[in-house]
Amino acid sequence: MPILLSSFLTFAAAALAEIAGCFAFWIWLRQGKSILWLAPGLASLVLFAYLLTLVPSNYAGRAYASYGGIYIVASLLWLWVAEGHRPDAWDVLGGVIALVAVAVILFGPRVEP
Repeated sequence: MPILLSSFLTFAAAALAEIAGCFAFWIWLRQGKSILWLAPGLASLVLFAYLLTLVPSNYAGRAYASYGGIYIVASLLWLWVAEGHRPDAWDVLGGVIALVAVAVILFGPRVEP
């Protein structure tokens, strides 16, 4: 599998795991649901952290920065699919800008020391 596709799939899986883990905490704290929501939430956040280590990058910060744009778009998809609230034009524009930033970070020419 090409490295770009592999990285994108890893970022997408990490985003899903992070959002699900944070959502479990949100449900417990903000909506008064059972504290048992925290168990799968914590497991999901551990999976998220592990998945980010699988991205081929020489620098963690660059991997995290690239992931950030994917996370933004995944969060907007979560808003739509899981919460039933369709993103508006500003959400979509912000998502596009985030993906452009990801491309700049991933594909910008590098001069390594």
